Amino acid sequence: MKRIVRFGLAALCAVAVAVSAINIANAADSKESKSKVKPYTLDYCIVSGEKLGGSMGKPHVITYEGREIKFCCAGCEGVFKKDPAKYIKKIEEAEKAKSKSPSSGSSQKK
Repeated sequence: MKRIVRFGLAALCAVAVAVSAINIANAADSKESKSKVKPYTLDYCIVSGEKLGGSMGKPHVITYEGREIKFCCAGCEGVFKKDPAKYIKKIEEAEKAKSKSPSSGSSQKK
């Protein structure tokens, strides 16, 4: 009987160690993936054109396919998700224009 109890405790300890190792690995992966997210460099919502942090309050932030996307509100996220390719293209075009002209990138409308 003592052998069964010892074996059970040993198995339980082994499972606990394995779960801890998996959690540590997942946490490291999560930190690494967050550091690889491309930041959102525009100062306006790509959907509405509203300035971020303006009258709508703090920007609504998501990560989409390795990119940070900021919206003026949660409602714009829904619009974005209906046609993300359209808005990703708009973001890339605005970033290119901004990199060519450091003074551009301020609030723009649709």
